[in-house]
Amino acid sequence: MNEQKPIQIFSNINDNIGVNVVKSPVKLTILEMLRDTEMEFDEIVNNTGKSKSTVSVHLKGLRESGIISYRVHPKDNRKKIFYINSKYLGSVNISEPKEIEETQSEYIIKNIIENDEEFSTLLFHTLKSMLIQEGVNIDPILQATGNSIGKSIFNMLYDDDLYVFMDNIANYWQRKGLGKLNFQVGQIIKVTTYDCFECKLLPRTGKPACFLDTGILEGLFSEFFNLPVSVIEIQCYTMGDEKCVFEIEPQHIKAY
Repeated sequence: MNEQKPIQIFSNINDNIGVNVVKSPVKLTILEMLRDTEMEFDEIVNNTGKSKSTVSVHLKGLRESGIISYRVHPKDNRKKIFYINSKYLGSVNISEPKEIEETQSEYIIKNIIENDEEFSTLLFHTLKSMLIQEGVNIDPILQATGNSIGKSIFNMLYDDDLYVFMDNIANYWQRKGLGKLNFQVGQIIKVTTYDCFECKLLPRTGKPACFLDTGILEGLFSEFFNLPVSVIEIQCYTMGDEKCVFEIEPQHIKAY
């Protein structure tokens, strides 16, 4: 028996459509393929293993929902190139939820009384742990939120000297109780966080969890370099590490 794919949630700029929830396994497969690249109709057919008529019906449904769109192939106007035309908000895994320690009252009481965690910190972690327990993934929303925060605080922290700018970020991080930051500068900027606010109380899932931090760094450094930046978390407390490590790399815009 095939494992049920997580339901995916999308939104787009069309106010008449709003939020779309995708449950169809075939549609979910198509969207997974289009997540990182555009594809022609025949490529989608070949990769799904479904008939042309079946794929055509599902593509039509996704287009009518405003989740995907297409453009005509520049060298052959008989062909269409499909792409995602909406924003991925998250997913819900509908398999049976299992209670995790971080949502149990004993764990919560321990961290309020014994470890003296701030209530706002504990609230954030308990809420996120509950979402993990229920199979809800809001990581894309957290990253987008962080990106917005990073851009909002950029002018407050900016200095045209990169090293001063990074010192300002580190001081801000510590003042706000977000953790302790160290920076290493090379072709890629490496950021190490200790006592990370976002993940230190989360369950060990084996996957990175600091999407809010990722978004904040993304917003700050994209503004500094005036270019899109790639921010990838390569170590995390939730992966069993004793620190969180991010790699920041400016993405140079290709000329066409």
